Amino acid sequence: MTIIGKQIRMERIINRNTRKTVIVPMDHGISVGPIPGVINMKEAVQKVAEGGANAIVEHKGLVGEGHRRGGNDIGLIIHMSASTNLSPYPHAKTLVCSVEEALKLGADAVSIHVNLGNGQEKEMLQDFGRVSYEARTWGMPLLAMIYPRGDKIKDEYGVDVIKHAARVGDEIGADIVKVSYTGSPESFREVVEGCSIPVVIAGGAKMDSDKDILEMVKGSIDAGGAGVSIGRNVFQHADPSRMVRAISHIVHEGGTVEEGLKILGAG
Repeated sequence: MTIIGKQIRMERIINRNTRKTVIVPMDHGISVGPIPGVINMKEAVQKVAEGGANAIVEHKGLVGEGHRRGGNDIGLIIHMSASTNLSPYPHAKTLVCSVEEALKLGADAVSIHVNLGNGQEKEMLQDFGRVSYEARTWGMPLLAMIYPRGDKIKDEYGVDVIKHAARVGDEIGADIVKVSYTGSPESFREVVEGCSIPVVIAGGAKMDSDKDILEMVKGSIDAGGAGVSIGRNVFQHADPSRMVRAISHIVHEGGTVEEGLKILGAG
């Protein structure tokens, strides 16, 4: 029965026809505070839902804040990891939720964050293993956000460390893994080929150019990626709904960057 439950929940966060997804993470409040774009969560969720996003990511305390009584449906992924940039160890993520609690809150999936290559890697991997077990027990899809960040990492966007990060997510039992984009379709294809589960890209810091965002999305899809999990470059955009539509056109319809720019009114 848990297998059936997981399949049903997966279809709430991944398009059942394209097998790809557009996720908008909105979990930034714990790490950096109430930044523009996610101060009013109800408004933020409404905008990305109108644009056709498949799912959002948020922390458990704000689930009610983003709840809507009308409009497009959107999947809910509850983030289980936390740290703040006020800490002397901002890359050390701590579990602040359980799979059972997320289930009770109506989550369609849960997500965790693991940073590799730093002094707290051991604890985060241990937490990952435990969450993976709980997620399988409850039939809950698990999104693993894995980044090479720490003293041992010289280039956190290098293809070798990114494909290693993706493989860690695969081997410990995630259903989807989120990693940084490596900069080109050719290099990112190595990441996808080394991982048996869907790979989505992070959006990273706020970009100045819509074209740069869409080119990154297009490159990841051309490499065989399964979509995106982009936060600030969506919810801090001048028109989040249109940006989601433009990204979704590339992810789900195989659209071009030029077509995406036309959706944004920039073409």
